Amino acid sequence: MELIRVPALNDNYIWILSDAHQQCIIIDPSESEPVLEILAQKKLIPIAILLTHHHDDHIGGVQNMLKSFKHLTVFGPKETQIKGATKLVNSEDNIKIGDFNFTVFGLPGHTLGHVGFYQAPYLFCGDTLFSAGCGRIFEGTPEQMYQSIQKIAALPDDTLICCAHEYTQSNLKFAHHIWPENDQISQYQQEITIKRSKNEPTVPTTLKTERKINLFLQCDNVELQKKLNINQSNPPLRAVFTVLRQLKDQY
Repeated sequence: MELIRVPALNDNYIWILSDAHQQCIIIDPSESEPVLEILAQKKLIPIAILLTHHHDDHIGGVQNMLKSFKHLTVFGPKETQIKGATKLVNSEDNIKIGDFNFTVFGLPGHTLGHVGFYQAPYLFCGDTLFSAGCGRIFEGTPEQMYQSIQKIAALPDDTLICCAHEYTQSNLKFAHHIWPENDQISQYQQEITIKRSKNEPTVPTTLKTERKINLFLQCDNVELQKKLNINQSNPPLRAVFTVLRQLKDQY
């Protein structure tokens, strides 16, 4: 399999996963032009589109893609039906197309119907988990987003977090603000600053890396809890997450 990252809009990434037969899956095409260019350049044959949620910066290129490839199946949660999805998916569904075999994860929080698509080691998680951060909660609840992130956290260390935005640098700025004494965060922030100064992408990232530098995966860390002024012993972890997300919203 080859994973192709396609920059789009201001800070979006569209993902393309291709197999040995030049067939490919397109994930969250926010616009069509850069995707069509890659398909032509690499002589790829698209066989499906996967949508994680209904926001326009994830589905904006679907209709134009369908003009060029009329028989493409577009998989997505119910909330994407009016945005172009032709095959609706639910949590725990399996999608088998050619050599591809995805498990659907229900990941509500950012939107109520948000899903992710997992084929080891690739996780296409839309706007649920970012490198060093997580998505804003627009339609769901902090409890839902916390549980969604816990689903992701249960995956193997080598899982590639293929998120949909280049937010790593700003997320690390917040993480360093919250926990300036954390050497792993500080060191990673320096590495990412150098990468971004060269306009290099910072994703995909591995879950192993995220466990070290993503505060939203460390709600059980007592030192982090102290930084958030949560002084009770064994606080509900969803409550720690809620405080952290509120602070990020206000930052």
